[in-house]
Amino acid sequence: MVEQSGRPDHAFPEAQRAGVYRAIHERRDVRAQFLPDPIPPEVLARLLEAAHHAPSVGFMQPWDFLVIDSLEVRERVHRIFERENARAAECHAGARGMLYRRLKLEGILESPLNLCITCDRERGGEHVLGRHSIVETDLFSTCLAVQNLWLAARAEGIGVGWVSILDPAELAEVLSLPASVYPLAYLCLGYVGDFLDRPELARAGWRQRLPLTERVHGNGWGEPLASTPLKRAIDARYDSS
Repeated sequence: MVEQSGRPDHAFPEAQRAGVYRAIHERRDVRAQFLPDPIPPEVLARLLEAAHHAPSVGFMQPWDFLVIDSLEVRERVHRIFERENARAAECHAGARGMLYRRLKLEGILESPLNLCITCDRERGGEHVLGRHSIVETDLFSTCLAVQNLWLAARAEGIGVGWVSILDPAELAEVLSLPASVYPLAYLCLGYVGDFLDRPELARAGWRQRLPLTERVHGNGWGEPLASTPLKRAIDARYDSS
């Protein structure tokens, strides 16, 4: 289709656009709402394919996916979490510490499936196109695979929880990872009883979403937007949310 302006119209139909934005806004880091129902193989295959279609610098595709359904492996990972979480709790005193200890921060054993998305830091060889100046682009690219999977999972009605309170070296040992492979994201997957209307940490009072109106700068840090129409559009969206 070509618009009257002559510019090709590559936009999705309105209903499809709404679905994309809905997945973005309703995605949640799930910890406590998992159901025991297994994820059908064809659904999991779609999620992994979505993750594998993430963009990557130099098309290096540094990710691999470890599908973990072994209870023994998950119990070993859970023991790492428990120790690291106890250490993290010591960083918070008083009421903040009490709140931290009440938070549910993982679903390793409750979810029917765990998934570790790794980053092979040697994928693509010594000289990857576009990676010369910023070596960490392999890690950034793998994060995009995580986000692809997360949004696809939300569209499928599947919850995802990222467990970051783990020692990566110990996790790599449990999963028998090669020396060049970094365990970037340890995820819990499963159908859920409910998707919360707000992020769990926001509901618990730990931290709230920062206003977009305060996070957009102009041509330099702290500079106001030169485009008044853009500022008005952002203000309008924030006021209506």
